[in-house]
Amino acid sequence: MAEEVNAAKDTLKIDGVWDLLGAAEKIYVTSGTKILEFNPETADREELLKRVTGRTGNLRAPALRRGDVFYIGYNDEMYETLIKE
Repeated sequence: MAEEVNAAKDTLKIDGVWDLLGAAEKIYVTSGTKILEFNPETADREELLKRVTGRTGNLRAPALRRGDVFYIGYNDEMYETLIKE
């Protein structure tokens, strides 16, 4: 891991979230037991931001960046796949 940021201390609000995620190749977001896949170039910005932010408007945790791909939220299946890669 090259960098770790404590989300409790360094929160990202809506504008900062889009600045961070807008140039990503792919974004995977957990929603219950589902894993949703977004391409920021073609995704509806409002829908994407709704999925990756919590009630307070901050980026949901955990948030992991691997290259140009982001993984937002927690799902055992998603992280098991990452470990195997």
